[in-house]
Amino acid sequence: MRNIPFLIIPFVIYDVFAFLILSSGAEFGQSTVFSVPMVSGASFTLTIGALLVVLALVFLFVEIVKSTRLGAATIVDQILSMLVFLAYVVEFLLVPAAATGTFLILTIIALLDVCCGVAVSLRSATRDVSVSHHSF
Repeated sequence: MRNIPFLIIPFVIYDVFAFLILSSGAEFGQSTVFSVPMVSGASFTLTIGALLVVLALVFLFVEIVKSTRLGAATIVDQILSMLVFLAYVVEFLLVPAAATGTFLILTIIALLDVCCGVAVSLRSATRDVSVSHHSF
C-alpha cells in the first residue's frame, strides 16, 4: 500500500466523473460542488475540477514526502509514479473526455511528481553516500 502512487486516485475520480456522471455533456468547470456567498457580495463557487486539482496537490505533497525514504521501495515508487504519469499522458492525448484544462493540470501535477520524486531521491542518495580518504 505504501508504494501505490496516490496520484492514481484523482485519475480514477476524473474517469468516473467524466465517463459515468458527466456523460450528459457537462464539464468539470461547470459542475458546482457548492457555492458560498462572500462578504464582498460575490459568490465563491467550487467546481468538481477545482476540487480535484486541490486533492491532487495534497497527494503531490504526500508523494514528495514519500520520495524522501531510502531503499528499494523508493525505486518501485518512482517506477509506479512514472507509469501513472504515462497513463495521464496517454489518456490526455487519446480520450476526448480527457481533453480539458482540468485534466491537463492533473497531468502536469503527475509530471511534477515524477520530476520531484527523482530529484529528491537523487539528493537524498548523495547525502547517504559517504566517501572516505585512506592514506597509504
